[in-house]
Amino acid sequence: MLSLTIDERTITAAPGTSVLHACLENAIFVPHLCHMAGRHPAPASCRLCFVSVHGEPQPVSACTTMVKQGMVVNTASEAALRLQRSALKLLLSTHDLDCRRCPANKRCALQRLARHLKVPLKPAHLSLKLKKTVLDDSHPCMDYYPNRCVLCGRCVHVCERKKGRAHMAVANRGLKTVISFYGAAERLEADCSACLACAAVCPVGALVPTPGPKERAD
Repeated sequence: MLSLTIDERTITAAPGTSVLHACLENAIFVPHLCHMAGRHPAPASCRLCFVSVHGEPQPVSACTTMVKQGMVVNTASEAALRLQRSALKLLLSTHDLDCRRCPANKRCALQRLARHLKVPLKPAHLSLKLKKTVLDDSHPCMDYYPNRCVLCGRCVHVCERKKGRAHMAVANRGLKTVISFYGAAERLEADCSACLACAAVCPVGALVPTPGPKERAD
């Protein structure tokens, strides 16, 4: 085991453990969205988990930085907080903040991060840039709301882990990036109706199971 200091606490972690995992295992919260235990390599897609490491000139992403013997980490340095807040504000600038009608309200990861980082849900001086597609109802068992999605990829990861081959993927680029489903509707209904693990791990209510199978046009 390796010994390191995080926020003036001495902890131990196994070699090969990420700084983020070591923090979370020791009840030290670091902002994150895409992290899931056992997800390798870390996608580092949300760009929220910046921390300062003694000896490093700039903050580093905690999910891709491995622990080292004697490492000294500060999860709330001024430089790290500035990057964490900037990343969250960018996410909020592409997010539909209709919290009252969202099933994730009161348990939403973005709400938690906003409270933790003291960032308003509607940051000033950032224009809202939403996708034209408000609802994708092409999946037979659930609805997808692109403007709620934070593109953490957790749904894709858990689907692949459970099915061996995911029925969804991250598609397109830039502001047009979305989660896309593939496969015949009959197969999706057969494989997904009793699972829906992807919706369960969504941190923001972007994937919403429907009460029953949808009618399909012949």
